[in-house]
Amino acid sequence: MIAVLLTPFPALGAQHSGSHEASASVPAVNINTADVKELMTLSGVGRKVAEKIVEYRQTHGPFKKPEELRKIDGIGAALWERNRDRIVIK
Repeated sequence: MIAVLLTPFPALGAQHSGSHEASASVPAVNINTADVKELMTLSGVGRKVAEKIVEYRQTHGPFKKPEELRKIDGIGAALWERNRDRIVIK
């Protein structure tokens, strides 16, 4: 009976591992060159926020460090934390 109860757990672990690997293969986004469409691939970034990023970049020049995104209205702590591993500057 114990074996029957434990049987589902390896399957859950396997599903979790697969989803983790998929998220690790998501491409980085260079916020100094990305267009609106590419910026929208970031989690929680819709068209409005993506347009604000492009507008900020056009007004202030290239980002010097990824954390500068936090200056843009609509990019809060949660959005930053979800995407910080994908955001790059080149």
